[in-house]
Amino acid sequence: MIIGKHIKKKYGELEVLKGVDLRIAPSKIVSIVGSSGAGKTTLLTILGTLDKPSSGDIEFNGINIMSLSEKKLAQFRNQHIGFVFQFHHLLPEFTALENICIPAFINKIQKKEAEQNAMELLDLLGLKERANHKPSELSGGEQQRVAVARALINKPKVIFADEPSGNLDSANAQKLHELFFTLRDELKQTIVVVTHNEILANMADRKLEMKDGLICN
Repeated sequence: MIIGKHIKKKYGELEVLKGVDLRIAPSKIVSIVGSSGAGKTTLLTILGTLDKPSSGDIEFNGINIMSLSEKKLAQFRNQHIGFVFQFHHLLPEFTALENICIPAFINKIQKKEAEQNAMELLDLLGLKERANHKPSELSGGEQQRVAVARALINKPKVIFADEPSGNLDSANAQKLHELFFTLRDELKQTIVVVTHNEILANMADRKLEMKDGLICN
């Protein structure tokens, strides 16, 4: 599904990625681990098209996304990629339902259809009764599940998650980890997750370890 070819990234004289090659199969959970500064988040943001490599290519299902214009790339990102971060980044003035629908509205999905899809996701994630609550009325674990639903609303081919349980207590972190495997099994979702959580990293279908800007396993 995803093929990265000799991905390099430099910030001035600092070379963060030094020629990363990887393949990520569909419907798998892949964890990326390594010490701080190894290049994990940089790789994730480049694979997720939020940043561009200094050199190298990235293919999604045979499409070289480096060849897309900025407009086409933004459209591709909205339609095919979902993101979950350590901090949920929910908009405080909107309800859980409205937050989830925002990417669908950007994708020009009609309001009725978007809300129906969002409610189905809330139900799947055990949050149906919290649809009309604003983020301040939700627990940390509930907010993160809303963020997961938002990432799923456009039925992306892959979800990129950067330390998704890093801001949660152990009980909510465990629930989030279990949710990822439910999504893989029920929705055939591909998930690529950067994590320092050894339990999640070792549960993944595949664990990639980064060191000094390279994958070393």
